Order: sequence, then structure tokens, then C-alpha cells
Amino acid sequence: MRASDEDPADRLRALESRVETLEGHAAILDLKSRYGALMDARYTREGPKSPGVLEELADRLVALFTPDAVWEGGGALGTAIGHEALRERFRAPTLQYSWHFFVKPEIRVDGDRAEGSWDVLAMMTTTEGRPMWMVGVEHDEYRRVDGRWLHSKMHLESQLMAPYDRGWGPRPRTPDERVS
Repeated sequence: MRASDEDPADRLRALESRVETLEGHAAILDLKSRYGALMDARYTREGPKSPGVLEELADRLVALFTPDAVWEGGGALGTAIGHEALRERFRAPTLQYSWHFFVKPEIRVDGDRAEGSWDVLAMMTTTEGRPMWMVGVEHDEYRRVDGRWLHSKMHLESQLMAPYDRGWGPRPRTPDERVS
């Protein structure tokens, strides 16, 4: 059937659905960008910002999540569920410094819900002053609430943590360790 043979009301509904999906996709890209910028704004190269600034940034970060959201950082980063736990988690940085890159988004919008995954590359400095690379995949779920897209779940699947000066490959063997 040609487009000109379709019922105009059906064509309009189909176009509205496509536009809604595209707008959701764009809104989720913006949401993730704001999340990354606010997470990294908690630090200077010298360490975490002042408690007052961290408090304000934590409130802005929490506003990007549904009230029942789940944030799973894995390992030492732990899990936070709900706005109050998220606020506590975001106001108490576990690093001296971080800078996140979220790349290769795969976003699937379905009405008022969506799922996404992002590759994550982060430069960070531990509280002990050790510069590190972190590589992982973040698996996200989103919900549209009162017309706004929000995170409802974030789960970080860390692939590697490596000291920046040693890289992520196997440690080179010394001459004494080499097998002939």
C-alpha cells in the first residue's frame, strides 16, 4: 500500500509515535549528559569540592532520578535505592577526582519507558592519590514522569580498573620471570 492510500488519521498516529520516540531518545541523551556533568562537577583536580557545593550538586543529581530509583555501582561503590539514599551517596564522594565519558549509547524507547546501555571510560584518582582508568558498561532503565525522562535504574558493570601508568595490559615480565 502506498502512503497516499493510507488513512490520514493512521498516518498521523504513526508519525506522532515516531516523533515521540525520537524526542524520548534525545531527552535521554540530554539526561545522561547532565548526569555525567554533575557527577564530575563534584571534583576539582585537587579533590572533592566543599560540603556545601556537594550538597547542592547532590540535590541536582537526585532530581534526575525517579523517587524509587536504584543506583548500583558494584563493589566498593555499593547500591543506593530512593532519593534519600541517592542524596547521601552523591554528597559523599569516594574518590579524589573523576571525569566520565559515556559513549556508544544504545537506547530503546517504548512509550513511557526506555532502556539503554553506555560504554563508560573514566579517569579517576583514588582517595590514596592513585590515578586510575575505569572501563565498564552502564545498563540503564528510564521512565517518563510528568513529561520528563528520568533514570529509574543504573547498573555499572565494571570491566577493568587499571593504574594509568601501567595501562590495562598484562604486566610485562622481568628477565628473571621470562620462560624460555
